[in-house]
Amino acid sequence: MSILFEPIRIGTLELPNRLVRSATAERMADADGRPRPELRTIYRKLAEGGVGLIISGHLYVHPSGKAHPEMTGIHSDDLIPDLRALCEAAHDAGGRIAAQINHGGMQCSSDTVAETVAPSLVDAPFLSRQPRALTSGEVDELVQAYADAARRAREAGFDAVQIHGAHGYLVNQFLSPYTNRRTDAWGPTSGADANSDPVAGRTRFLNAVCSGIRREVGPEYPVFIKLAMMDGVEGGLSAEDGARVAARLEGMGLDAVEISSGIGGGEPLNSRGAIRKPSDEAYFRPLAQQARRTTSLPIILVGGLRSRQVMQDLLETRDADLVSMSRPLICEPDLPERFRRGEQERARCISCDQCWPGAYGEGIACVVTGSE
Repeated sequence: MSILFEPIRIGTLELPNRLVRSATAERMADADGRPRPELRTIYRKLAEGGVGLIISGHLYVHPSGKAHPEMTGIHSDDLIPDLRALCEAAHDAGGRIAAQINHGGMQCSSDTVAETVAPSLVDAPFLSRQPRALTSGEVDELVQAYADAARRAREAGFDAVQIHGAHGYLVNQFLSPYTNRRTDAWGPTSGADANSDPVAGRTRFLNAVCSGIRREVGPEYPVFIKLAMMDGVEGGLSAEDGARVAARLEGMGLDAVEISSGIGGGEPLNSRGAIRKPSDEAYFRPLAQQARRTTSLPIILVGGLRSRQVMQDLLETRDADLVSMSRPLICEPDLPERFRRGEQERARCISCDQCWPGAYGEGIACVVTGSE
């Protein structure tokens, strides 16, 4: 049997194989953040297609963190029945599903929030408007919002929670020296070990979020993170500091880490096009190798994976423990089963980045296969 289809655990959650559907902004919710029935269909098809773990599209934990229109919410107890229906769609088809919880911070659309917030006032060329710096009281409120969101995820039936700590969203903003220039306890100079460990102060928000989540869901519920190991902008989080963050995750009570990159601006680091040959794939592999040297947590690797052989090599060399994909599973929700049956050696995805809708109500779909 291929190592791709060997079971593995994330904390107390046992997965049947090493193939993960990485979080994708499906854009299938109404104005209140309530998921539409079409999203249940997507999760059912992914479960039927044999993926070991589905990670939901990012769910906003607070109204101030709604990143874009049609984003699904987890900010209110009123949404729990609708979220439960998503979980049941996956579970009824034999799948496992995690809720990715997020706050958009400085990257929220003007269509969804009146003003954006961030750890500090930032004037970045890739932002459409300048964010306001959060007050210390607002930071406390958002820490609790993440904790409450995790509680709702558990009550709704999700098998795990993933904290979104990448791609320029709020957790990433606190971790990055580019966006976190605070002088209070949430800033880069806080903590007695700030001089010996340059990420000590900037990890305080994430540590508080993790502590809050554990208070709400208990010690056994699986909680993990998607981490940007580097920002890719001058003055941002370096790969070396990203590895220092990774070294702290187990002590925060997390059960696994998905490696990604990119805070915004310029050529996107987290979703690349023109992936035509195996050497174009696994572009975050060097970051995973750095993380492996600093943490014993299971490593999930995303980033341009298309070929079965590349995925197997990542697992066999232990550069990763699980592999995750987004666009290929929009194109072919049953790709894991095709791999398992030996019917296919490579995803049909052409990395055209045309998966996301151009009009309200369309939701994600593949222009190659027409799958939804």
